[in-house]
Amino acid sequence: MLLLTACAATGPGSSSARPVLYPNAAFQRMGEARAQQEVNACLGRAQVAGLTPDEKNNAVARRAGQGAATVGVAAAVGALVTGRDTEGVVRAGATGAAVGGSAGAVSGAMQDKPSSTYRNFVQRCISEKGLDVIGWN
Repeated sequence: MLLLTACAATGPGSSSARPVLYPNAAFQRMGEARAQQEVNACLGRAQVAGLTPDEKNNAVARRAGQGAATVGVAAAVGALVTGRDTEGVVRAGATGAAVGGSAGAVSGAMQDKPSSTYRNFVQRCISEKGLDVIGWN
């Protein structure tokens, strides 16, 4: 599980990805070291502008609520189907909601979604320096 989490936290789909530059004429003139300095400057400008590399959509709370609702209802229905009394149905629903909420919170916390606005800002900044972004890695 830890290995899967580490893999999900890197790569082109993660918020920690960096722009990959095409070696065009501007790149060749300035060299790789200077081009990477320009990339770093653009990354910094985006953050100074108030942008962050990852989406801030409260995924933890949203996933916790979804998990609590889904598993809580499923557990309560399961208790009804198996013929439990009202107290058993309520207890099963509450237990299911707690388990589902915890699982949903963990799922939301592990989500690493890059911000398209941040990436667009960085790409435009880089292109204004004559460099071409061909992807993120």
